[in-house]
Amino acid sequence: MLSELQNELNERAAQGLLRQRRTLDSPQSPHIVVDGKSYLSFCSNDYLGLANHPQLVIALQQGAQQWGVGAGAAHLVSGHFEPHHRLEQELAAFVRKPAALLFSTGYMANLGAVQALVGKGDTVFADKLNHASLNDAMLLSRAEMKRYRHNDIAQLAALLEQTTSRRKLIITDAVFSMDGDLAPLPELLALCEQYDAWLLVDDAHGFGVLGEQGRGSLFNFKSSPPPLLQRGGHVDAHVENPPLQKHVLSLSKWGRGDLHSPRIIYMATLGKAAGVFGAFVAAEQVVIDTLVNQARSYVYTTAAPPALACAVSASLQLIEQGDALREHLRGLIAQLHNGLAGLPWELMPSDTAIQPLLVGDNQAALALSEGLRERGIWVAAIRPPTVPPGTARLRITLSAAHSENDVEQLIGALHELAQ
Repeated sequence: MLSELQNELNERAAQGLLRQRRTLDSPQSPHIVVDGKSYLSFCSNDYLGLANHPQLVIALQQGAQQWGVGAGAAHLVSGHFEPHHRLEQELAAFVRKPAALLFSTGYMANLGAVQALVGKGDTVFADKLNHASLNDAMLLSRAEMKRYRHNDIAQLAALLEQTTSRRKLIITDAVFSMDGDLAPLPELLALCEQYDAWLLVDDAHGFGVLGEQGRGSLFNFKSSPPPLLQRGGHVDAHVENPPLQKHVLSLSKWGRGDLHSPRIIYMATLGKAAGVFGAFVAAEQVVIDTLVNQARSYVYTTAAPPALACAVSASLQLIEQGDALREHLRGLIAQLHNGLAGLPWELMPSDTAIQPLLVGDNQAALALSEGLRERGIWVAAIRPPTVPPGTARLRITLSAAHSENDVEQLIGALHELAQ
């Protein structure tokens, strides 16, 4: 067995797919020390630069001093502390939902929510570019699975009409983690209204960054005009496939759903823009009560340290007051777009902090990442199976903690490597 495992690892290495860890010798920041060497980093999800914020450090220290280090038990035994309870109320109020429930990670939140809400006899509809945690959640639920082409509303409508399941659940990333583009949430919700389905939104990469005061992707569409019906993002009013015509027309009739609908189950993580750790699900009270009773990844695990909840509470205040940070981040995104124009590798369409530079070949992506590393810049190469074959890329992530000079240094290095 050991030799078989080694052969499998050797095969992955030959294909340029072997994953390896690097050790940080410094706090999370745009300027990090990895294995003893200093780098300018563009591969963290610390989108607002809060992971080492002094106010959060103080909140964590004070929380540990008052509440200790470990929770000691599961939430349903003796591990649910006052900071946990208070934070759940604060998170629900922040995203304007009736109730919220803390989970240890976003992975566990997705596994628990999907498994608790659907099962045999039900159907889950999933975007093909969803995060691995949503895919695994589908498998765990034992519901029937139907995957639709990325952001293809017309195909999803056709799948929904063919389904007669007891419960129907659409699951989607709000910001797709490897592409940086957005799900058409209003149109997805309109389909939920039309076909009596629920919508689970994974906003791991939108919470804190997008929407009014960083409240997330559900608030990002608040003042947007109705989108054009076009292929590749929403629907196409002139699709060539006749069976899909009626779904396009039906969707046009229903329009865009109210993103404060009780049909929405909202999940967001607290270790990215929030800068701490954990995740939460926000929804109607009856949904949260169901998760408390039936979400196995909540019921059967030790609660996160209460001191972390104290730190997240402090983070929420910084997020709410962080309009200047988000404006600076938008400026850096525009700077990167302008600076990388004309290179042999193209930025994929994204207006978020995730800016994937499409390379294609696995080894070429690794070589480009290594070339940047030799110049003191850290950008991870992302390869299959995380992304589809032939779409290896550098996943550039920007943070409000970056400066314009930092971004200019990345731009200059990529131009140098392109020569």
